[in-house]
Amino acid sequence: MAEAWVCVRVKHGTVEQPAGIFYTHGFTGEDLIACSFFSSLQEKKIAFDYLTLHVSAGTFQTVKVQNAIEHHMHEEQIIVTRENIENLLKKRLAIAVGTTSLRTLESLYWYGVKLSHDPTVPFLIRQEDPYHLTPVSKSGALNAVLRKMDHEKTNHLVGETSIYILPGYDFKISDALITNFHQPGSTLMLLVAALVGDGWKRIYQSALAEHYRFLSYGDSSLLFRKHQ
Repeated sequence: MAEAWVCVRVKHGTVEQPAGIFYTHGFTGEDLIACSFFSSLQEKKIAFDYLTLHVSAGTFQTVKVQNAIEHHMHEEQIIVTRENIENLLKKRLAIAVGTTSLRTLESLYWYGVKLSHDPTVPFLIRQEDPYHLTPVSKSGALNAVLRKMDHEKTNHLVGETSIYILPGYDFKISDALITNFHQPGSTLMLLVAALVGDGWKRIYQSALAEHYRFLSYGDSSLLFRKHQ
């Protein structure tokens, strides 16, 4: 029996096409495909959850500095709900649909880390935070966010993230990623390399050899995290 959480639904707020839009009911007459997809997940006991994505115009910005660490990461607004967090606390694989979904999940964890040290800290994740903050357990971080919601008597939180995921990053929430094939030299390629390790080269060589379509309306891939 497969057990996983898949974040798939895309709601308003984006200036670019998120990967999850193709699994969203009502997208340009693709209801039948979306319904079939969701039905297939339910038959396999795979649950799905929803995120509101605000994809920034800078998401496809290429890294123009010689040292990728010096790249200035764009900022995106993120919205998370109590239900999102409660689902993530269940012992299932978390499969993000789209890089923005993945960045949201990882940013949520790091906000929980900040809250565990200072319950008043604003929901703001800087690009250097994951590489300077001291990690806590996944459940510890997520429960810290729930306590924040309880204190503010709300079921959702709105924040900003500039999280920068590049090789060497230690993923805290996301176990796998459904995503398109990305532009060389982009931060999205760095994210993929961080997730799968050196295997990204073989993946992209295969995509080129098989003439897969790249970018937002191209072909997709299911990538699993390489464990440290």
